[in-house]
Amino acid sequence: MGSKGSFAATSVSLFLLTLLTVGSVSCLVRRRLITRKGGQPTQTLLTADKERLLRDIATRYDAIQSINATVDMVPAVGTANKGKITEYKDVRAYVLFRKPAHIRLIGLYPVVRGKAFDMVSDGADFRFYLPGKNLFITGSNQVEKPSPNKLQNLRPQAFLDALLVRPVDSEREQTILENFTDEDNATYILSVLAPNGGEPLLARQFWFDRLKLQLIRQLIFDHAGDILTDARYTSWQVYDNVSFPKSIDLERPQDEYGVVMTVVKMDINKTVNEEQFQLAQPEGTELKVVGAEPTASPKPAAAPPASKKGKKK
Repeated sequence: MGSKGSFAATSVSLFLLTLLTVGSVSCLVRRRLITRKGGQPTQTLLTADKERLLRDIATRYDAIQSINATVDMVPAVGTANKGKITEYKDVRAYVLFRKPAHIRLIGLYPVVRGKAFDMVSDGADFRFYLPGKNLFITGSNQVEKPSPNKLQNLRPQAFLDALLVRPVDSEREQTILENFTDEDNATYILSVLAPNGGEPLLARQFWFDRLKLQLIRQLIFDHAGDILTDARYTSWQVYDNVSFPKSIDLERPQDEYGVVMTVVKMDINKTVNEEQFQLAQPEGTELKVVGAEPTASPKPAAAPPASKKGKKK
């Protein structure tokens, strides 16, 4: 009896010790629910390969032939790097686009809705009318030397690059897919490398949210690896059977301006005429040609050679 009682007591002690040990270990374990921005605690992350994401970009690009949109704009000048950004509220704008690269933007002042600016591009050159300054600017789409007047750095091409994301040229560009997923992020980052003689350069990046597999950001880089365009996309909706973001936040850090565009009305693949992309210089406005070489002063005409008539031998 004594040995049996001792064994039973030992078994009870071991059982209690096991319970205490399990309890003490559980006190050291802490479980947390991860809720990423725009998602639910129990939401499963979606998966995709590189081909799926490339196809998504190309399909949407091919689906859009023209755009006729009304948007609210919040332009801003300055950069976060310099610690100062000035915003201009309540600008209504009309956006026209037709493939391959024609785009026009007409901006109206708040309240009175007078014309604030009018810019148009055919993909290579642009025209930009500023009624408030009685100024008409023409030149190349590329900003070769930024102007101290930030509004003069605006280019229609920058808006087009953000509005209509160009697909990857698989014959000359390489791509690398990164799965950037942690407690705060759930993103696929698709990097596009462009040829540059020997070593390829980072040309663009596409960021896809893994909660819905939607494009949320596009970065365009220069040859030095600095950001030219940073476009962020939110609130994707379907317009005329085509998926398109309701809000686009465009930043051009080197040109020191940014614009947030929110769609008010959107028509996709409706008729847009050639005449709608014509912008002539208004009479009486000052013309400024951006990037033009200064006109050289004409050289004085050479004096005629002295006449030998009547010269003595």
